[in-house]
Amino acid sequence: MKTTILNNGVSMPVVGYGTYQTPPRLTEACVAAALSAGYLSIDTAQCYGNEREVGLACRRSGIARERLFITTKLWGCRGYSDTLRSIDASLNALDLGYIDLLLIHEPSGDTHEIYRAMETAYGKGLLRAIGVSNFLEERYLDLTRHCTVIPAVNQVETHVFRQQKKLRELEQQLGTIHESWSPLACGRHGIHQQPELLDMAAQYEKTVAQIALRFLTQQGIVVIPKSTDPRHMRENLDSLNFDLSTEDMQTIEGLDEGRSLFGWW
Repeated sequence: MKTTILNNGVSMPVVGYGTYQTPPRLTEACVAAALSAGYLSIDTAQCYGNEREVGLACRRSGIARERLFITTKLWGCRGYSDTLRSIDASLNALDLGYIDLLLIHEPSGDTHEIYRAMETAYGKGLLRAIGVSNFLEERYLDLTRHCTVIPAVNQVETHVFRQQKKLRELEQQLGTIHESWSPLACGRHGIHQQPELLDMAAQYEKTVAQIALRFLTQQGIVVIPKSTDPRHMRENLDSLNFDLSTEDMQTIEGLDEGRSLFGWW
């Protein structure tokens, strides 16, 4: 499993398994299948309602806890004290001893105080790394000017149609790893019928999904694709086993439209 090193020295897998919109009743089985396929990184969130099932699948997998990398995200926090309680709630739901990466899910509430609480929990060893999600340029820079621990990760909508170049440049300067949610654009915008990607898929004997994922990971972007099909789970992991040419990378760069496909951030 290829990894990247966060700004505090913690190692994070480059490809993780996402659980967004996976119902709790299906989550344990899906995460178990992902772990069996070779995933060691699992991404969840408080608002997904499936932290408990993610933790259960991990505990039942037989994989040593220190080999796993579990990310979750805070939701609905307003300030310092309720954030500490919220962190405890996630720790109890996951029941894995600690959280590898905790993110603020979105820039709402008093983000400075929310992040300060995360820094407190990080200092106590309850969290191995902390960061943010959906913080675009202005909000990301504002937080970095007020925090003590620079965010290790910023998880943002990133795919071939929205490549986040300006944000990634800022993050690189400050030492934050860029992580993509919806790296396959949720199948929208005709991504699987995109002529350039189809041509490359044929050329490299890969799937369009593997081309789109490798375009991101080859630039140092962490991805968390979601699939309920074990075959696709394995294919997404196998996207690390080849390199795109410089020319093909430039061609895909030309697909960037610089706008959200979801209208959230």
